[in-house]
Amino acid sequence: LRAAPPHCHRRTALERVEKFLSEIYFTDCNLRGRWATCWFKVELSIPQAWAGREVHFVWESDGEGMVWRDGQPVQVRRCGSGGRHLTLYVELACNGLFGAGKGSMIAPPDPDRRFTLSKAELVIFNRDVYELLVDLEILLDMAQLLGEENQRSFQALYTANQMVNMCDVTDPSTFPAARDLAAAIFSQRNGESQHTIHAVGHCHIDSAWLWPYEETIRKCARSWVTVVRLMERNPELTFACSQAQQFEWVRTWYPGLYTQIQEFVAKEQFIPVGGTWVEMDGNLPSGESMVRQFLQGQLFFQEQFGRICSEFWLPDTFGYSAQLPQLMRGCGIRRFLTQKLSWNLVNTFPHHTFFWEGIDGSRVLTHFPPGDSYGMHGRVEEMLKTVKNNKDKGRVNHSALLFGFGDGGGGPTQKMLDRMKRMSDTDGLPRVQISTPDRLFSVLEKESSQLCTWVGELFLELHNGTYTTQAQIKKGNRECERILHDVEVLSTLAMARGGMFQYPASQLQQLWRLLLLNQFHDVLPGSCIQLVVEDALQYYTEIRRVGARLQEEAVQSLCRELLQPKAGSTKSTLVLNTLPWERTEVISRTGPAGTETLESVSVLSPQEDGSIRESVPDGCYANQFALFDDVPLYWDAWDVMDYHLETRKPVTMLLKPLEITLAGGLRGSVSFSLQIGKSSTLTQEIILDATCPYLRFLTQVEWKEAHKFLKVEFPVQVRSTNATYEIQFGHLQRPTHWNTSWDWARFEVWAHKWLDLSEHGFGVALLNDCKYGASAHGNILSLSLLRAPKSPDATADIAHHQFTYAVMPHLGSFQDAGVIQCAYNMNFPLHAVPASSAQCPAWSAFSVSSPAVVLETVKQAEDRPEAVVVRLYEAHGSTVVAWLQTSLPVKEAMLCDLLERPAAQGRLPLEQRGMRLSFTPFRVLTVLLVLRR
Repeated sequence: LRAAPPHCHRRTALERVEKFLSEIYFTDCNLRGRWATCWFKVELSIPQAWAGREVHFVWESDGEGMVWRDGQPVQVRRCGSGGRHLTLYVELACNGLFGAGKGSMIAPPDPDRRFTLSKAELVIFNRDVYELLVDLEILLDMAQLLGEENQRSFQALYTANQMVNMCDVTDPSTFPAARDLAAAIFSQRNGESQHTIHAVGHCHIDSAWLWPYEETIRKCARSWVTVVRLMERNPELTFACSQAQQFEWVRTWYPGLYTQIQEFVAKEQFIPVGGTWVEMDGNLPSGESMVRQFLQGQLFFQEQFGRICSEFWLPDTFGYSAQLPQLMRGCGIRRFLTQKLSWNLVNTFPHHTFFWEGIDGSRVLTHFPPGDSYGMHGRVEEMLKTVKNNKDKGRVNHSALLFGFGDGGGGPTQKMLDRMKRMSDTDGLPRVQISTPDRLFSVLEKESSQLCTWVGELFLELHNGTYTTQAQIKKGNRECERILHDVEVLSTLAMARGGMFQYPASQLQQLWRLLLLNQFHDVLPGSCIQLVVEDALQYYTEIRRVGARLQEEAVQSLCRELLQPKAGSTKSTLVLNTLPWERTEVISRTGPAGTETLESVSVLSPQEDGSIRESVPDGCYANQFALFDDVPLYWDAWDVMDYHLETRKPVTMLLKPLEITLAGGLRGSVSFSLQIGKSSTLTQEIILDATCPYLRFLTQVEWKEAHKFLKVEFPVQVRSTNATYEIQFGHLQRPTHWNTSWDWARFEVWAHKWLDLSEHGFGVALLNDCKYGASAHGNILSLSLLRAPKSPDATADIAHHQFTYAVMPHLGSFQDAGVIQCAYNMNFPLHAVPASSAQCPAWSAFSVSSPAVVLETVKQAEDRPEAVVVRLYEAHGSTVVAWLQTSLPVKEAMLCDLLERPAAQGRLPLEQRGMRLSFTPFRVLTVLLVLRR
């Protein structure tokens, strides 16, 4: 084929001379500072001779740029009539679309990388040439990709050659006839059986990844102003956009743009989806954190756009908890879209459209775009892959295609739209229609009778290193989840006791939103650059600081309400327990007289006859540290490969031998130190408290390794083909063998506060206070402690670390032995409050009659300050009736959903035993209690 004419004609030499930029002022040319922005003032004049022509302003740089005009971000394509003068400002970021690394996309930012402005020109855009090129591109793709067995490929090739023969690049008058030939091909319609592709504009923007949070704000503005301008020229364009946090950023920093977005939301072109504050990690946030992702997100969308989202939108995360279907349903969502399981390293997931069933039996209609991407470009190849790759042919005949530049932002382009216009109903290709998530799922729901069901977690067989990478972020997440839990409990009780205490609703919302932001799927997993880690740790510090103040204010108010004057000046201590059961624990209180050890005021003492010695097989060692080589194939911070298991080296070099640090009584402990690798050290205190059924390991590590993986192992005298792992609001079992490829791919998994290996009558649980990576292979329980990747953060985890884990042998099942309660106890320590010259009778705000039911949350209702919300879940995997009792002055009680909307016929009678609640396995119930004032 002869060469096609260039995209933009430069016209004659005389026109190029007349075309000019009158001035470019460099107000800041320091292009080396990472994520700095510099501003260019651009004054331009459009030649009079160009009147009536389509004039574009071309700006080429290797940094991301955004054009401003009259104080608002714009997208400049058609600059106006001839003779017009314009003043523009260009904000240029000192980073590329995927950060500022050198060599590899995930390399750490290069402080010496330079960014260059290479072109700033006015050009005349030749629309006839552009349209002709798009026609030829589609025809040539059809000719190449439909295959020789398909007559349409020959028709397309023949037509393309005719067009080339007809065109004279020096004579634009020959173009229309050539375009008529292409139109004849595109106008030949499909049959009724053709697959229909629902194309939806999209622009996945990672809220932080290879760039800091601050840069994401600008990425949102650059991308969304492009979308708005496209919508003005293409009223059929639809654009699905998730993450309430990003809407809030644009609302705050770009109010003019946000107003335009609201207008297109009202037109149902700019479509809020997802319902969550950010696209969070799907594994590591607690159950309550996941509820708050939906609660904060849906409340924002309702407030700003007058509607909540009906689809959960999480295309790019590293696995999906089996509790998510119930949480979706409880937040008004019955549809789910993602695609990340297409990245599975070992097994191909068998469906693209199916029902996903969670551990409680809740089901949601789930769709994976069969093109296995959320950043399509509207090419013929992508449409054909979408049809060919669909795993559910015959069951459904519709699927999604998300088009637009993503991850680093950008979104749809005019060329993508123009390609798909030609493929809307062309024989030989699937039907392509610009659609919406609602239209797609509505059609899928009608076709859903033959769909298959997948039960349990959607486990991603890749990125399993994210359960461990950036341990300080994971510790901050667990600590701040506990802080916000305790502040809410204590503040609610202080408010409900009838004093003058004001529940800190707005401050708690701000703290929750900071925590939820850090749960974004490249932050909490640790797959981000150093600047993001610094931001995240700063946010955790802020939550700790403000949380401590709010907790102190609530405790002081409670003390005023609870404490009664007492004769004399005796010294006493008030112990506050934020968990819903009685506890017996040894606690330490540091005061003027030194450290005083005392027993708390409540009771919980599971029977315990097992011991660490009896739990370990002969010839084996418990609490065995092991170091592994950790060099993934590509995704350094993300992945742990199975071959790392072949490099195991036990850690045995003592720096300080075992010595007794506390000889016994209420607490006994020993300590020792080890050298790890060439330059890291580990110091550990092993603690056994009176009445405590588990042995704690308080651990400190100075970690200085590179591409090493530290684990601690407990071989146990237990045989079982499955181990049990805590997940959000429940638990699930995973195999301890590698019989199949699906089993083997789970060589490294995630858990929350505990995992357990049990046979009938006996078992051993491993508890932790801030770790998530784990495994159970054969009879060895393993907890993943620290990694040392070098990309995209070269300093990842090189720091001082402190964490605690515990081993708990038990008789009977883990449910009967109280493993779940013990793991909560370790993560939610008692609060000891000095209380001089006062006494406090034992007082409990809530109690639950069944040990199978955990009262997880106590908070003020979102929109009813006179009401309290309590959330409970069934934790054992059983059907049970439980009675919830409270000493608060309740005048009315009702069941509500996770968005705190009362359920139909959900009123609960207030009986002498409390409120009767019926649970099926792992069911989450939310109760709204209206208080008397």
